[in-house]
Amino acid sequence: MSARTRRLTTAQALVRFLSAQYTERDGVRRRLIAGTWGIFGHGNVAGVGQALVEYADVMPFHQGRNEQSMVHAAVGYARQLNRLSAQAVTTSIGPGATNLVTGAALATINRLPVLLLPGDYFASHSADPLLQQLEHPVEADVSVNDTLRPVSRYFDRITRPEALIPSALQAMRVLADPAETGAVTLALPQDVQAEAYDWPEEFFAERVWTVRRPAPDPVELAAAVEAIRSAERPLIVAGGGVHHSEAEAALRAFVEATGIPVASTQAGKGSLRHDHPADLGGIGHTGTAPADELARTADLVIGVGTRYTDFTTASGTLFQHPDVRFLNLNITGFDAHKLAARTLVCDARTGLDLLREALTGHRVSEEYVAGYRAGKARWDEVVEAAYRAGDDSAVPTQTQVLGALDAVVGDDDVVINAAGSLPGDLHKLWRSRGPRQYHLEYGYSCMGYEIPAGIGVQQAAPGTPVWALVGDGTYLMMPTEIVTAVQEGLPLNIVLIQNHGYASIGGLSESVGGERFGTAYRFRAADGTFTGAPLPVDLAANAASLGMEVLRAKTVGELREALAAARASTRPTCVYVETDPAPTAPPAEAWWDVPVAETASREAAVEARERYDHQVAGRRRHL
Repeated sequence: MSARTRRLTTAQALVRFLSAQYTERDGVRRRLIAGTWGIFGHGNVAGVGQALVEYADVMPFHQGRNEQSMVHAAVGYARQLNRLSAQAVTTSIGPGATNLVTGAALATINRLPVLLLPGDYFASHSADPLLQQLEHPVEADVSVNDTLRPVSRYFDRITRPEALIPSALQAMRVLADPAETGAVTLALPQDVQAEAYDWPEEFFAERVWTVRRPAPDPVELAAAVEAIRSAERPLIVAGGGVHHSEAEAALRAFVEATGIPVASTQAGKGSLRHDHPADLGGIGHTGTAPADELARTADLVIGVGTRYTDFTTASGTLFQHPDVRFLNLNITGFDAHKLAARTLVCDARTGLDLLREALTGHRVSEEYVAGYRAGKARWDEVVEAAYRAGDDSAVPTQTQVLGALDAVVGDDDVVINAAGSLPGDLHKLWRSRGPRQYHLEYGYSCMGYEIPAGIGVQQAAPGTPVWALVGDGTYLMMPTEIVTAVQEGLPLNIVLIQNHGYASIGGLSESVGGERFGTAYRFRAADGTFTGAPLPVDLAANAASLGMEVLRAKTVGELREALAAARASTRPTCVYVETDPAPTAPPAEAWWDVPVAETASREAAVEARERYDHQVAGRRRHL
């Protein structure tokens, strides 16, 4: 070996390379790949597995129980650190690799970085077919890993050791680029992983990837300023890009200078504290009354770091002012151009600061400010009523669970959720006190995300109390990472709400004529119908069997005590509560398009279609 090369296997070279990659933004440097999750089998145990042993001093390893969960944990980690640091996930070939697909889709949809390293078949085809290898009759270079192509922002199969060099550099570029980031996949044939090569020393040199804060084009900035000055009823829609850019202070300064109110998406909630006079809470189908009322009359909608999902726009029915226009500030042109908007393609913090400077002296009317503040005050009363505990001996409702948790958490606690009826209740009612407190994965709304994501958040922010809020349906999808929390000594708190079925989808099913079919956990009778008796399933016992301390709360009073005890605990703790199923959250303030059967014989579906036709007539194409 010459002085300029180092002889290592491909897997060893990859792990050594990853350990020397850093991001830097605003003078703060972080490890780009801070650790690797893994479950070993044939396809990675002798390659990446051996390399992680070889370089255990520079690459932390975390053992998972499910490949999808490992991606969720890595996503939670990256989100908590504003995409400035990420984790890798290594798997065997076959089902280990295909289990990554859901997690990869979630990461890419939410614009969050994760590096996937699935094992693959022999590049040499010396042993063909392998155990778990998919054989394609006409494309011999296809493997199950190709399922990761459409859900990855960058994909490559490393069929020769030297091919790793350009591909690894491209992978890091994508992971560190706020306009391109998402899941990145390097498929690793198992023979290539173990093959030795003389690597140039420069490949292992410390490398820093600058996370850019691009400024807007001056012409676009001038047009944006004119649009804001001309608007009488402007409204800001704050998305996840506000958090990713760490633009919360810039948003607050902009709002206080101009008086323009803020409504937030699920990803953007917490961009302003809940008690800021200009914070109207969530927007869209799960939004608050004052936010949606203002959205219907806004003549200028200023989107900051949002991609405008159907929940945000109420499936195209929310923004109803006849002359409404959109101004979108986004790091990506792809999202900035949505809804035929004027565009500011730039970093959120940079763009907001420049807008504020250019708008010096401009402010919306005091009448407008007084109006939205009055709406906010009315909604605060709605939240108080929903949270009010009432009789301590009563069985709590789901909104009372949130109220009890609200009374316990500190400003820096993190509350995690992704699916079920909780996202709607949280978006309407949760009072966010800090920029990282509200952690809702609602881009993919993936059941099973909460527990592994909580582990990732605690890895990113040691000492921070983390609450994974899960219903029984979500819990049953993926509880196994509880074992990982126990193994890693992470005091994750789980609030497990038992309501005996899919509450959210049950309600949706009823509203669209599905009559709640197949949404409850009940015994099936001999005639195929479901009886009213719940299944004798003890999820609290299950959590205890996986190593958690479990606190059972049957009443509002017991719930308060259990939540306080969980927050004080130094070990993984589950608060189990069976709730009163009666809905107590305010109803939806805006529509959501779920197509209803156009023809049916059952009365419920016929009536649902009539309601659907009425609502869909209000949809607009913003051009």
